[in-house]
Amino acid sequence: MQLTLIRHLPTEWNKKTWLQGRQDIEISEITEAVNKEITDNQMLLEKLSPFTHVLASSLKRTHQTARLYGYKCEIESLLDELDFGAYEGVPKTDMIKEFGEKWRQSPKEIVLGESIENLEKRIVLFLEKYRKSSNILAFGHGSWIRAAISYNQYGHVNNMNKITIENNECITVTF
Repeated sequence: MQLTLIRHLPTEWNKKTWLQGRQDIEISEITEAVNKEITDNQMLLEKLSPFTHVLASSLKRTHQTARLYGYKCEIESLLDELDFGAYEGVPKTDMIKEFGEKWRQSPKEIVLGESIENLEKRIVLFLEKYRKSSNILAFGHGSWIRAAISYNQYGHVNNMNKITIENNECITVTF
């Protein structure tokens, strides 16, 4: 299966480096620079299409991103962002300070509003559900995408926080 992942467009909380998690935050106003990134990504997507499925999480920032790309998408809650619990609406550095190296080296040991282990289970369920699909486009979230890349490369999500994914970044992974 080929899976092309696009992290949602920036939000005001992204700009403040606040964790969003399951908070249903809208995207920010689109700048000229972001518009150019969308156009560049659209050219890449044209080469990768047709897609058997175009999916987005249940959170509106992914739907808004998909619409700006010109796609109508199916909602797939398995793509939802990690639930950061009490850390939602808080600077990411506060959470990292709390968990220290465990956040970077062994996040599967961490339980926030959702355990990182459960995030991995959602990724596995997603891959099982769509295993017969040949080419998927999914609009999603940073933690989910990083965890999926780690799972693809290493067979687990423990390297997810050693990976950086920017807003509006487009990545294609083959499972």
